[in-house]
Amino acid sequence: MSYFVYAVYNSQSNKIYIGQTTDIIKRVAQHNDPSFPKFTSRYKGGWIMIYKEILLSKADMIKREKELKSYQGRKFIRQHIPG
Repeated sequence: MSYFVYAVYNSQSNKIYIGQTTDIIKRVAQHNDPSFPKFTSRYKGGWIMIYKEILLSKADMIKREKELKSYQGRKFIRQHIPG
């Protein structure tokens, strides 16, 4: 099984969401489904994946997600915003 940490970006609201999953395609589709009741459904416009990492274990995935949600991690992710 593959484990992913990822970041999606909404250019209309200038928001970033950092998360983790085992099914990256399904998860990104959920971010773009307005009926899916999560953080990203509050914002208009589409979400695009700007960053992803594949990890070997669930523990590594959780640890890396926490790192990316830190100040330095968010600074790193912002470098991947297109344009």
